Amino acid sequence: QVQLVESGGGLVQAGASLRLSCAASGRTFSGHAMGWFRQVPGKEREFVAAISWSGGSTYYADSVKGRFTISRDYAKNTVYLQMNSLKPEDTAVYYCAAPDQRGPLATMTVKDGRRYDYWGQGTQVTVSS
Repeated sequence: QVQLVESGGGLVQAGASLRLSCAASGRTFSGHAMGWFRQVPGKEREFVAAISWSGGSTYYADSVKGRFTISRDYAKNTVYLQMNSLKPEDTAVYYCAAPDQRGPLATMTVKDGRRYDYWGQGTQVTVSS
């Protein structure tokens, strides 16, 4: 049974940092891209960041570029999202996700949540002003 388990969320003040982790179990995702998405109640889920299967390419939403960094640890089958300079508008439930497809994905595909097959349960990030 494949599981993605996020952790690291919490309540912080604006300007603070958090590091989210997503631990995968049930299969290895070393040959797969991995992504982070977020959702606010009443709004559509939005892409935040993704990392290629090789780790050599990273992708970010414009709203987080320069503040967030995605990385992965193949040995731990884990992907991370380092979030710095947090803003109140970053408040959301953050989900990690993985596609069943192995190998490289086109840039548009890696940002499309519909292309991901496995999702975690989410972790709440709340940033107060």
